[in-house]
Amino acid sequence: MLEVEVRKQLGEFALDVSFRSEGRVTGLFGASGAGKTSLVNIIAGLLKPDHGLIVVDGQVLDDTQAGRHTPAHRRRIGYVFQDARLFPHLDVKQNLDYGRCMNRLSFDPAAQDRVVALLDIGHLLDRRTGQLSGGERQRVALGRALLARPRLLLFDEPLGALDADRKAEILPYLVRLRDETGVPMIYVSHDADELRRLATDVVVLERGRVARAGSPDLLVERPPASPEL
Repeated sequence: MLEVEVRKQLGEFALDVSFRSEGRVTGLFGASGAGKTSLVNIIAGLLKPDHGLIVVDGQVLDDTQAGRHTPAHRRRIGYVFQDARLFPHLDVKQNLDYGRCMNRLSFDPAAQDRVVALLDIGHLLDRRTGQLSGGERQRVALGRALLARPRLLLFDEPLGALDADRKAEILPYLVRLRDETGVPMIYVSHDADELRRLATDVVVLERGRVARAGSPDLLVERPPASPEL
């Protein structure tokens, strides 16, 4: 269960968003500048809301009325960015282990084997990140986020920098994450086809506010009305 009710003034832009979701993948849809990235940064704890409440799986992360704000590093939220943000001086195996080490979690070889198999990256473990394709980099970034044992995964347009072939390569892995890991996700995109394939719930943002929310069917283009005769 995800509950978000936040307000944030960002210069001349006002974010005022309220929604609840019990879906496995909540898609945030909207044009550039609608407030999608600002909202996920607030959920991640990288920005503090001016007013509001954020609850993830029964855990209160922000409650401005009670003066409560959980720092980002204590939220157990995995964040996958558009550019993967891997460490070039580490190989793939070391990148995968980074989140676990930062969160001081014990090493779980069975969990690592499951994630490596899920994302089909076993043959990449000894490579440096500079030797990876864009799609491979994103799969490693997904694995790193999962191995930090998050209660929630945030994706900020993770396919936005990839060409059509690389997007087609990555989307099946995202569907597998949705269906096999049980970790709830918030997925930001301005690509309606992407969200119709992946999301179980959709929240449409316009100018910092929720325009509508519901099933991915909201994103199906309706044909123009026939002119009256």
